[in-house]
This record gives sequence, structure tokens and C-alpha cells, in this order.
Amino acid sequence: MAIGGLIGLLDDVAALAKLTAASLDDVSAAAGRATAKAAGVVVDDAAVTPQYLHGVVADRELAIVKQIALGSIRNKLVFILPAALLLNHFLPGLLPIILMIGGTYLAFEGAEKVWHKLSGQHDDDKPAVEKGPEAEKKIVSGAIRTDLILSAEIMVIALATVSHQGFWSQLASLVVVAFVITVLVYGVVALLVRMDDVGLKLAQRDHSGIQALGRSLVTAMPKVLATISVVGTIAMLWVGGHILMVNLGTDGTGWFSAPYEWVHHIELGIREATGALGGALGWSFNTLCSAVIGFLVGSVVVGGLRFVPAKRAHSK
Repeated sequence: MAIGGLIGLLDDVAALAKLTAASLDDVSAAAGRATAKAAGVVVDDAAVTPQYLHGVVADRELAIVKQIALGSIRNKLVFILPAALLLNHFLPGLLPIILMIGGTYLAFEGAEKVWHKLSGQHDDDKPAVEKGPEAEKKIVSGAIRTDLILSAEIMVIALATVSHQGFWSQLASLVVVAFVITVLVYGVVALLVRMDDVGLKLAQRDHSGIQALGRSLVTAMPKVLATISVVGTIAMLWVGGHILMVNLGTDGTGWFSAPYEWVHHIELGIREATGALGGALGWSFNTLCSAVIGFLVGSVVVGGLRFVPAKRAHSK
């Protein structure tokens, strides 16, 4: 009787182990699908972040990237994930509205950078570490604020991918997505900002070919980072405009579907008419329209804030 009970217990344990393994496989697969679905915004996140490190002393770059990455994890796990799960369950209609608020903020940030550049004003080129700890904190807080919007978009896209699952499976999948995406984005950022150091080490090697490669890296990286800064600004406008366009349409609030339907219709026409290049050209058209919408909305916000006394006093 005891042996039979033990065998029954072992069978139950084996069945539970199989069920747990299957659940983990489901979570892993779901997290993989959710991460792939959010890949476009992940690329934008990786493009936006390095611009905050412009003018930072090399010795502080990795420390600042680490602070931003920790802030990003906190954004995803402490703020976005609980709020997204609760809203998705109780008030799903609020999610598109919250995303549009975030999209407007991104569009504002991107447009503000464009107008600042066009105005001919120049930022203080003194490295942040020389300006004091407050300047460094400002860099980190600004990057984390922007990350909050991008992370919200990533997590909501991921949530939509796993929404058919149970609550705990959703939670586990989104936690995996949060960590994988944060490590991916900020790992790439850390690699980019330290590539010049890699070039210096290669330039000190004995082999002439490796030395030439190292010198090329050292020479190229400032230009690469400057280009990434421009791409980051465009990404703010693009993602902000796209968030607004999609969430105004039938996939979001349904308030105003015309812009999205018009852009989507022309995008499909381009894909069908241009053969092998159709995918890239259609995507480019959609991206351009999103960036234009982001710039127009952001410019309206920039112009509106100029009439706010507190903003004007702060700018003086």
C-alpha cells in the first residue's frame, strides 16, 4: 500500500514536472513572439538612447548607461507592467489613450530638438561630468523619461501578443520580454559608446591590418554617434507619430481612422506595385508619414508651450 502510494506520488510529481516544463516552453515561446513583434520599437529605443550620452566624458559613459538601464527595468516592471495588466483587464479602452499621451510626448521631444537645431542655438559642449552631478542626473532622468514611453509601447505590443493566455502566463512572458529587451537595447548602446576604446586597443596591436582597423574605428565612432543622434531624433518623431496614428484608428480608440487607413492603403499599393522592393518601400512610406505626423503634432505642442509663462521664464 505504501509502495503503491509512493509510486502514485512519483507519477504525480512526474506529471507536474512535465506540466511545468510545458508551461515554461509556452512562456518562452510567447516571450519570443512578443519580443519579435516589438522589434521595431526596440530598434528605435537603441537609436534614441545614445544621443543622451553626447558630450559625456568617456569614463562616465558606462556608468550612465547602467543607470539608464536600471531605470528602464524599473519602468517596465514597477510602473508599466502592473498598470498594463490591470488596465487590460479592467479598462482596456484607456490603453490607447495612455499610449497617445506618450506618443505626443515623444513627438514633442523630437520636434523640440529639430526646432532647436534650426534656430541656430548651440548647446554647451562641456562634458556633463564637468558640469557637476546635477547635469549627469538630468541626462539620466531625461533618458529614463523617454525610455518610459518607448518601453510602454514595447510592453503593450507584447501584451497584445500574449493576451490569449492566462494571467500568470502573461505576467511571466512579459517579465521575460522586459529583461531580454532591456539587456539587448542597453548592451548595444554600451557597445556603441565604448567602440572607440576597442579601436584604441586594436591600434596598439603589432599587426598592421589590425592597427588600421583600430584607427578606423577611432576615427569613425564620433561620426557614427553623431549620426545615431540624428536617427534618434527621427525615431522619436516616427514612433510618436505612429503611436498617434495607430491608436486614433480602429486598432485603438477608433476616434479618427482616416489617416491610418489612407497611409495603410497606399503602403499596400506600393508593396504590390514595386515587386521585390515593395516591402522596404512600403515601410519607408509608412515611416515617413508617421514622422511627418509626429513633427506636426510635436511642433504644435512646442508652439503651445511657448505661451506658458512658467516655460518662458524657465527658458530665460
